[in-house]
Amino acid sequence: MKSENHTLTTEFVLQGFSSFHEHQLTLFVMFLAPYILTLAGNIIIVIIIRIDHHLHTPMYFFLSMLSTSETIYTLVILPRMLSSLVGMSQSISLAGCATQMFFFVTFGITNCFLLTAMGYDRYVAICRPLRYTVIMNRRVCIQLVWGACSIGLIVAMTQVTSVFRLPFCATKVAHFFCDIRPVMELSCIDTTVNEILTLIISVFVLVVPMGLVFISYVLIISTILKIASAEGGKKAFATCASHLTVVIVHYGCASIAYLKPKSENSKDEDQLISVTYTVVTPLLNPVVYTLRNKEAKDALLRAIGRKLS
Repeated sequence: MKSENHTLTTEFVLQGFSSFHEHQLTLFVMFLAPYILTLAGNIIIVIIIRIDHHLHTPMYFFLSMLSTSETIYTLVILPRMLSSLVGMSQSISLAGCATQMFFFVTFGITNCFLLTAMGYDRYVAICRPLRYTVIMNRRVCIQLVWGACSIGLIVAMTQVTSVFRLPFCATKVAHFFCDIRPVMELSCIDTTVNEILTLIISVFVLVVPMGLVFISYVLIISTILKIASAEGGKKAFATCASHLTVVIVHYGCASIAYLKPKSENSKDEDQLISVTYTVVTPLLNPVVYTLRNKEAKDALLRAIGRKLS
């Protein structure tokens, strides 16, 4: 039973990596490097897709939207985390915490559904190639992106409103950003209803998209196996390998973080999982799509060639 001694809380303190006090500078360097690479990689992807007409296809339209969403997602969390590692203030106002949570949830969920849209795009490209341009027209692509963003916004508003209506008695958030569970744990009252809501939302935004992507890939693989030529099958699967890699890591980390029982992991283990989906996964997007994708690499080389000439 939680205390009923409600006091007005005006700000929180993000404890971050306080248990790794002697390694804070090392952690700063370890997180700064992938953060810079993530920003640079995603910005390059967006620019290359915009300037190279060879990449004006639905697949790369979704990729540019994912890169934009990932960039904002990392900007919401990592600058504050990095500043706290070099000794700057770890306090955050209630409004600031709610804002951070709102954007984190919005773009985190938008990324989930953009990956689902990309899975559908690959399904149509491989299983319905003759109707691809008709099915995946510009209007449909914009509607899919708008749908992903809308779901992110609606869920974020629901989640943030339910969390910040709670009365808070404690001020120390056992995390490096305002994630849902660590903030709820500071409440003076029982949060079972909020926890059930969070679990329902997590199932909706993780299990449903994962299921849709899984169905897409079952149909894709069955189609690839029917392709007569080995070269044709290899080329078809190569177009999906990058997306599948990002999907497995993205949904895998998010599922471990939000679908596991409440008290299964320690604070440090929870933070390690969070680092994976806030630092590692966003970096994976530009790395995988540029290093594993021949079209993207060729477009980058063309852009560099134009710049040099």
